[in-house]
Amino acid sequence: MSSVTVLRIERDSDRASALEVIRQVFCEEKNWLNTAQNQIPDELAGNTGFSWFLAKVNGRPAGVLRLLYDPSFDLPEEYDVKFMPGICVEKLKSAGRYVEIGRFMILEEFRKKPIIALKLMRAATEEVIERDYTHFITDVFEGEAHSPLNFHTRVLGFEVVGTHLFGELNCSSTRIILMLDILKLYSRVKDSRSRIYGELTEGLKGIFERKASLAKMARG
Repeated sequence: MSSVTVLRIERDSDRASALEVIRQVFCEEKNWLNTAQNQIPDELAGNTGFSWFLAKVNGRPAGVLRLLYDPSFDLPEEYDVKFMPGICVEKLKSAGRYVEIGRFMILEEFRKKPIIALKLMRAATEEVIERDYTHFITDVFEGEAHSPLNFHTRVLGFEVVGTHLFGELNCSSTRIILMLDILKLYSRVKDSRSRIYGELTEGLKGIFERKASLAKMARG
């Protein structure tokens, strides 16, 4: 049986492993980046603005996920952002505290193992909730061969809030902007017997329950 582990990248060796995953997926396979070398800063320990996570299968690098805290909603005009009816920037800002999920990728040979993506999300969720953030936001490409759109919307409950045509990656596909209320996700799946949701929430019940209680008290 495969052993899947996830760690927060802080050591040079783990950074090098993550860069190799990025090179294989985003540079060679997708051709979305010209080089991976500048994707992860040299100094990661102690940085509070972002976090990088590395998933391993039996000790082999298999996937990467990046969190960016407090992303700016002031997107460049050339991105051509269009929000869904009833959604605007100010409404999004007022919904909570955001963390952007980016550079979320799994090596092709491991993509039939959804547990890798789930464990990356679980590690990310634990850190985000502990730091009192409430929402995830991310982009996925429309029509992309290995798009996580279905996983994000059907399994995790992300909501489509808008689209934009351009971004920092070299891809001509429309970007779909997704948002997830993390506590809403937990309240929806906490009593589920699904193995998928069990993997996602394992070990997080105490954190979620404490945060949910504090949120309820804040609402009065």
